[in-house]
Amino acid sequence: MTTAQNILKTLGYFDLFQYPLTRQEIYSFHTDDVEHATIDIALQELLKDEYVFKLDEFYSLHNDQQLAERRRKGNSMAADQLKTAGRVAKFLSRFPYVKAIAVSGSLSKNFATEKTDIDFFVVTASNRLWIARTCMHLYKKLTFLTGRQNWFCMNYYVDEEGLEIKEKNIFTAIEVATLLPMQGGSCIAEFVASNTWVKDFLPVHDTGKTAVPEIQKGLFAKLVEGLFNGRLGNYADKLLMHITQKRWQKKVLKQRLNSRGGYLGMVVDRHFSKPDPKNFQDKVVEGYRHKVEQLLQHKNTTLYMIA
Repeated sequence: MTTAQNILKTLGYFDLFQYPLTRQEIYSFHTDDVEHATIDIALQELLKDEYVFKLDEFYSLHNDQQLAERRRKGNSMAADQLKTAGRVAKFLSRFPYVKAIAVSGSLSKNFATEKTDIDFFVVTASNRLWIARTCMHLYKKLTFLTGRQNWFCMNYYVDEEGLEIKEKNIFTAIEVATLLPMQGGSCIAEFVASNTWVKDFLPVHDTGKTAVPEIQKGLFAKLVEGLFNGRLGNYADKLLMHITQKRWQKKVLKQRLNSRGGYLGMVVDRHFSKPDPKNFQDKVVEGYRHKVEQLLQHKNTTLYMIA
């Protein structure tokens, strides 16, 4: 596939989210390992033939200045939300068995709106994911009293035995690559080392994560961990997993919706707790496939045979 085609693929993925890219982002998320100069040449050809449009510092598949304005506004709002996310992440890291916290979702791509939740990716100690998750979600119930529940969206958990993400596709690659670490630097480094497959999709993206503080546990976490470190902890963790699984099965049967209007669903395992891929991830991957087919069918990119 040519460089021009890969540029269209890159822009096409983010076009699903109405998010134009800078030149550096096009290079960073490019699906092939090529020089900056090669991308620049292909990009200029695409601009000349109006396959791609330049909106100030951004590039888009659409000649719509509102996309650039939307992105600037979203970037500005994200800067404010990330300050809150940092404080919340530090608080959440104090819970029992939490080993690392990172920001995920749209906020990890430096974009937010008035309705954006602060999504967190959480790593826990081995075989203690469900104790950690239960403690954190019991606290989240209290946040509904103050209207701050959207600050505490811990929607993806893995433990130290489940660091490798099993679904390997363009969606998960970008989600892993764009995680913003907040707490637990050494554990984040282990997570990155366990997911080198991301390079298969994003060969030039810097998957190294910014150094972040190690977690400092307080008295509450130390007491809980001391109580549940043995057989009692193994039993409690399995029990809490089964209880949560049954609760979520009922939600799915009732076709409950989340705050964004999507169907609720969760995949449960001893070593991970994550949203059901078919409710969003699979739709994005399928939408991306159709987008690429459309772009390569209707835009004669075979003209650009640039290495």
